[in-house]
Amino acid sequence: MTIDVKALGKTAVLMGGDSAEREVSLMSGTGVLNALKSQGVEAYAFDPSVRELAELKHEGFERVFIALHGRHGEDGSVQGALELLGIPYTGSGVMASAIAMDKVMTKRVWLAEGLPTPRYVNLAPGQQGRERVRAVPDELGLPLIVKPPHEGSSIGVTKVQGYSQMQGAVELAARYDADVLCEEFIEGEEVTCPVLGEGDDARALPVIRIVAPEGAYDYQNKYFTDDVHYLVPSGLPEAEEREIQRIVLEAYRTLGCRGWGRADLMVRASDRKPFLLEMNTSPGMTGHSLVPMSARAAGMSYEQLCLHLLAGARLDAKGSA
Repeated sequence: MTIDVKALGKTAVLMGGDSAEREVSLMSGTGVLNALKSQGVEAYAFDPSVRELAELKHEGFERVFIALHGRHGEDGSVQGALELLGIPYTGSGVMASAIAMDKVMTKRVWLAEGLPTPRYVNLAPGQQGRERVRAVPDELGLPLIVKPPHEGSSIGVTKVQGYSQMQGAVELAARYDADVLCEEFIEGEEVTCPVLGEGDDARALPVIRIVAPEGAYDYQNKYFTDDVHYLVPSGLPEAEEREIQRIVLEAYRTLGCRGWGRADLMVRASDRKPFLLEMNTSPGMTGHSLVPMSARAAGMSYEQLCLHLLAGARLDAKGSA
């Protein structure tokens, strides 16, 4: 598909923001900005933690590439503001963004649709006392994962090996979120699978298998080291890769996502069953990021990917840009 770059108009790349993932967003946004400029797009950086979003309208921006991560960027709030301003934007709309940002709500939707996701316990603010916290491993088994349900990039996440670690793990997650999500640990391989498009036209890109040092696919290893190995092609049996892509597409469509997204999953070693962990509606676009890596394996360069996503920018309200 040939994209008329001039028709894309004056573009703002939203980056930075005020979430815990600000640093990663600045890296993503800088990559996207440089890529769009290299393709002839009239693109400018815009940090909504420094400038009012209303300035986008006043300065004549015609579309927005959202390279924000986490709260106020990926949770439907900036999408709602852009809807009100009438400026088309990349990625999912208000509802899909809000649901996908909330890992507990995402699980509820997926479970209602019969999609596989690890068992969980959600601890609301009044349920984080020692007695309740200590009982969680009895329900989910050990080890288990404790994390804030509204953060990304592995921020505030702990793999709990024993009862004595539970309270500290819950307290760490609670620094980032009122609620704390405790999740069954799936022993196996971590994989991720991006999706481009919308509805029946959505397509899954190649699956990436993630091999982290000692299984520690944490914030540091994700963004600031080269110790993690990303395998694409994944090396998984073809039938297994197809099943992962099928489940991911269903998960993406069920949440009402559009534009692009990336699902993270675990493939259980004992029976090779895939389990959905989360859906990212504003995935990373850094030098270590996975969507560009998968797109490259499918024959799409970083620059082509950025142009493709920008060309698909639209509004919920009007149905199209």
